Amino acid sequence: MLVLLIVHLVAALLAPLLVRRWGPRACLLLALAPAATAVWAAAHTGAVRDGGEVVETYPWISQLQLDVALRVTTLSWLMLLLVGGVGALVLVYSARYFPPGSVGLARFAAVMVAFAGAMLGLVVSDDLLLLYVFWELTTVFSYLLIGHSTERRSSRWAAAQALTVTTLGGLAMLVGFLLLGHHAGGYRWSEVAAAPLPGGGYLTVAVLLILAGALAKSAVFPFNAWLPVAMAAPTPVSAYLHAAAMVKAGVFLVGLLAPVLAPVGGWRPVTVVAGLVTLVIGGWAALRQTDLKLLLAYGTVSQLGLLTVLFGAGTPKAALAGVAMLAAHALFKAALFLVVGILDHEAGTRDLRELSGVGRAAPVLATVAALAAASMAGVPPLLGFVGKEAALAAFTGDPLVLIVLVVGSALTVAYSIRFLWGAFGARPGVPDTELARPPAAMLVPPALLAVAGLAAGPAAGSLSGLFEPYAELLGPVGEHLALWHGPTAALGLSALVLAGGVVLHLVRGPLAPALARLRSPVSGNQGYEWVTHGFDRLAIEVTGATQRGSLPQYLGTVLLALVFVPGGAMVATAPWRVDLAAWDSPAQLVVCVVIAVAALLAVGARRRLTAMLLVGVTGYGTAMMFVLYGAPDVALTQFLVETATIAVFVLVLRRLPERFSARPLRRSRWVRRGIGIAAGVVMAGLALAAAGARRAPSISAAFPDLAAVEGYGRNVVNVTLVDIRAWDTMGEISVLVVTATGVASLIYERSRTGPRPRRPRPVALRAGDDARTVWLRGGQTLPERRRSIVFEVVTRLIFHTVLIFSLFLLFSGHNAPGGGFSGGLVAGLALSLRYLAGGRYELAEAAPVGAGTVLGAGLGISVGSGVLGLALTGEVLQSVKVNLWMPVVGDFYLVTSLFFDIGVYLVVVGLVLDILRSLGAEVDRHVEAAGEAGHGLVVQRESS
Repeated sequence: MLVLLIVHLVAALLAPLLVRRWGPRACLLLALAPAATAVWAAAHTGAVRDGGEVVETYPWISQLQLDVALRVTTLSWLMLLLVGGVGALVLVYSARYFPPGSVGLARFAAVMVAFAGAMLGLVVSDDLLLLYVFWELTTVFSYLLIGHSTERRSSRWAAAQALTVTTLGGLAMLVGFLLLGHHAGGYRWSEVAAAPLPGGGYLTVAVLLILAGALAKSAVFPFNAWLPVAMAAPTPVSAYLHAAAMVKAGVFLVGLLAPVLAPVGGWRPVTVVAGLVTLVIGGWAALRQTDLKLLLAYGTVSQLGLLTVLFGAGTPKAALAGVAMLAAHALFKAALFLVVGILDHEAGTRDLRELSGVGRAAPVLATVAALAAASMAGVPPLLGFVGKEAALAAFTGDPLVLIVLVVGSALTVAYSIRFLWGAFGARPGVPDTELARPPAAMLVPPALLAVAGLAAGPAAGSLSGLFEPYAELLGPVGEHLALWHGPTAALGLSALVLAGGVVLHLVRGPLAPALARLRSPVSGNQGYEWVTHGFDRLAIEVTGATQRGSLPQYLGTVLLALVFVPGGAMVATAPWRVDLAAWDSPAQLVVCVVIAVAALLAVGARRRLTAMLLVGVTGYGTAMMFVLYGAPDVALTQFLVETATIAVFVLVLRRLPERFSARPLRRSRWVRRGIGIAAGVVMAGLALAAAGARRAPSISAAFPDLAAVEGYGRNVVNVTLVDIRAWDTMGEISVLVVTATGVASLIYERSRTGPRPRRPRPVALRAGDDARTVWLRGGQTLPERRRSIVFEVVTRLIFHTVLIFSLFLLFSGHNAPGGGFSGGLVAGLALSLRYLAGGRYELAEAAPVGAGTVLGAGLGISVGSGVLGLALTGEVLQSVKVNLWMPVVGDFYLVTSLFFDIGVYLVVVGLVLDILRSLGAEVDRHVEAAGEAGHGLVVQRESS
């Protein structure tokens, strides 16, 4: 089964290349992927014939006890046959349905195969969480398929509606799965089903949430509105997703869980009532449609309601009838959708008011449609009749349900006749429709499906032996599937249903006014639009009330939420009651006082630069606390980060007013100070609570030994970053790359990899001397008032030393304080020094490479080091010790995690360089451009 999933993944990835090479014919090759699923299921028929199962388990996320647990039983075996077989035929059909050069064909083929793989994973998943993963994949892929025609608003709207409804249902289902798994002690369904399940209201809530997801997926009331709208999708999508695959997912889930959860309170009322309502309203709506595809769509909604009733009833007879109807529905409804696709493709319309005489023009196509429609109506000897009769027999002891089933089935017969009459009948006053001969590749798939429904009817006895193991999970079956049971009540009801459907069709003329009047005052689409527009309006009102463009207001709201929610919980539980030592040395008290005084002064500062420097004092004070507590590596990083932050602040503050505005007023200042004090108290309390909440030994106790034995380094902090928790660091540097890109995108009006500033021409030192290169020559481009001779001299003296020191920190960080992050910050500060001394031209001289290149190189080297560890040890990001020897140095060793640290170094350098070029050089360019424009305007006015 895992191999089948991989086959679908590979086929989906190759689909765009194949379509680009062979056009629509590539669908013929891609059809082999779902066909392999059907062949595999057919080959394992013997394994599930007597209630057996096929199981595969692969370890995945051990911490969550989540494995790739795959299991095939009777119900999932049938779904595999349908998903694989119908999927293969639909792809063969698509090879002629789409003309060469169709827009989006490559995307369609890839997503179609990926959807088939997701459905495969969904029906074979034994773990409920894994099932949810594939469930949401089908939601995403269906969104892409329904919205295939991206240029049409109707397609985009339909895709969005399907995505919204099914996703919300899926989220509710996920909560239900979590509740159920917690209640049952695990998420492996085979294990949950085998053990006694505790009852109670907790389980009822879980069941109702799961049913919400299942009903939303299968378009069962009250979630039935999205399916007819989804007919904006191409016909092959409708035939597969909305007949054989996606909409069956909810019904499949109900059938999978019913043997265990059917006795739970709320299960049967929800499934049976919702199913019966859907059966009737879907059939009634189908009688009003003039678009053949919409007629089938509402018919699908109706039939899904019937399937929900059968699987949700929780009785063996109903379950057996449900399995038979599941197979029959997939065969006849997929065939009918494909027939409509042929009519639309060849005749250019699917409006039954415009079609006439098609049965005479295409007798083979009409025969195929008649077989499929007869199965849908429940006409013997087709499989649809077998399933419909079994459904009626299953509820002979429940008169109310039986009456609704008879009414809904009669409506099914009526719209089945309406479909055949509308698609292939001859109507007076309407000219015969010209119809070209359908291509064999389009006619064969629906013909095979219709013939399969015909052949399965007489073979019902053999099929019953295959389907009964599922029904026996609910109890003894008693009566088997058969084409003929003798003169029974179910047979009489079947005849009554057929007669009633014929009568409904014959009185369609007088019935038309009733059909027009008898409808819901609010349609499902209107309800959906009202709800979505209501949420849009609510979002606008909330945004208008809260998003006033005031950063202090936003920050105050966040801090107030912090104070009242976790702060209130903390006050109520008092978890901070732990033994504390005030300080270990008087120096710590002195540093704390300095930090507090600087913070208080920063609050009252009126100049921006003063406030920034005071905030920097609090940062340096925090670094001193790290020093006093014996954490030199963390202290070094804090010192460097604080220094780099000050440099960035300087770049920003030069474009802001020197002083803060007169606001906030005195009263609001005290409010803000109160919020700040409260937030500080809450954070202190949370820190105490976190420190006193530990019950288990800290995992960091093993880090020193791990650093020495597996990381080959004595600096535990650095080895943790590049080895023990290298995945975390990988994510952090990825965030840095994204941050740098975001900063640049906010500042640059053009690409940040654009042309560098031109170098200033070499100057002559004395009259008569030849012009020669001068180091720090960018400073000569600055106005005199911005130049500092002392600053330039100091920069000349220490720049190279600082760079060498950054490399020292990089290479020594494995065994001493330092590392790639600290070294990168030091190198970035050196570049900052060069820029502040010489301006943007000097920055271009100091770093003649683009920041994006440095960032990409750093991230690539870090990822590459992970691949190196995989090649050498079989584990990603695993460090390897390489012993080396050099003539002068002697014996030494190299650890491969050094390359990861080099990548971190380059990412940090690239980040600083990007900030300098965006907040520094690019802002300088804007200022210079504005100054030149203003100067030109003045000159023009003077000349005029």
